[in-house]
Amino acid sequence: MNAIADIGYGRQFDGWYDRLFPKDGAAAGVAKKIADLHPDHSAGTLEFGVGTGRIAVPLSGHVGRVTGVDSSEEMLATLRAEPGAAEVEPVHGDIRTYTSEERYGLVYCVCGTLSMLLTPEDQQLAMRRAADLLRPGGRLVIETHNKPAILALHEGRSRDTYFTPYPEPGTGLQTHSTLLPEGSIWLCSHIWYESDGTTRVGSEASRLTTPDEVDAYARDAGLEPEQRFAGWDESPYSEQSPMFVSVYTKAAA
Repeated sequence: MNAIADIGYGRQFDGWYDRLFPKDGAAAGVAKKIADLHPDHSAGTLEFGVGTGRIAVPLSGHVGRVTGVDSSEEMLATLRAEPGAAEVEPVHGDIRTYTSEERYGLVYCVCGTLSMLLTPEDQQLAMRRAADLLRPGGRLVIETHNKPAILALHEGRSRDTYFTPYPEPGTGLQTHSTLLPEGSIWLCSHIWYESDGTTRVGSEASRLTTPDEVDAYARDAGLEPEQRFAGWDESPYSEQSPMFVSVYTKAAA
């Protein structure tokens, strides 16, 4: 259980992950929302699935030092080289088993990281780890894929292909999407198109969850649901939202 199980995501997307998820004003906006949810900036901050620091780096400008755990050495290497990352502590670890003597005022896990654990048991383990690492009165923030919306996107088909244009002319992401028969495992193969005509290819697997399922994980871990949004603009949740944000609290001592 103490082994760090790396699924190879970082190796596949090394060098172009930041093209898919840019470190832009939108990322800074998410960081500000997370900072606003923090019950006490001085109580410590922990990210599960820190990646290349897209959120942790701007967040550290609001809350101070952020500890970021990730199983990918490639992602962490990029984070260490990131300008402005001096206040982010990268930790090579597995979010299902990570332990620390420190307890945090806020733990967060965003951008569908929870869905990259492919069984309910592993997802539950990560939620329990997060809960154990919270101080009394602390908050857990989860952003992950919204199962009803992904099922609706497929309109009853097991396979679909769609293209997402990016703001930079000539760039975009083509995704070949497959839902396994049970409807929870979602396989995506991506082709990234650069403006110079070059392409990059990567694939990922996710386990889709409903908000009720994540709420059940949280309650099992001793946390209580506090808020839910369709996204970082804090619009009301709907089944049409491709992602959802849920906030949980740990009882005060």
